[in-house]
Amino acid sequence: MTELSRRKCSTYQPGSSPATPEEIATLKAEIPDWSLLEYEGVPRLQKVYPFPNFQTALAFTNAVGAEAEKEGHHPALLTEWGKVTVSWWTHDVGGLHENDFILAARTDEIYRNSEK
Repeated sequence: MTELSRRKCSTYQPGSSPATPEEIATLKAEIPDWSLLEYEGVPRLQKVYPFPNFQTALAFTNAVGAEAEKEGHHPALLTEWGKVTVSWWTHDVGGLHENDFILAARTDEIYRNSEK
């Protein structure tokens, strides 16, 4: 496990601010394979994971969903034959929060531990 994936997600407080550009740069360095993009004006983390078939892609999707449910923080998941696209951002802050980076790192851990 990486240091980032071992961190505890913080409880969201109403009125919380999104991560600053400096915080984003620091946290992004810990998950270099993730893309930082903007969709509908909102910054997001996104990564596409390859799989040999739909069944393993679906199993990965379910594992990510279970982790998300434990933390009460949910990504956008697009499951297709041979790949899963995962996007993390925090709706309530309209951008990225440290929790998004933590769960992105955990998503990488789930992938490393999955049957590919």
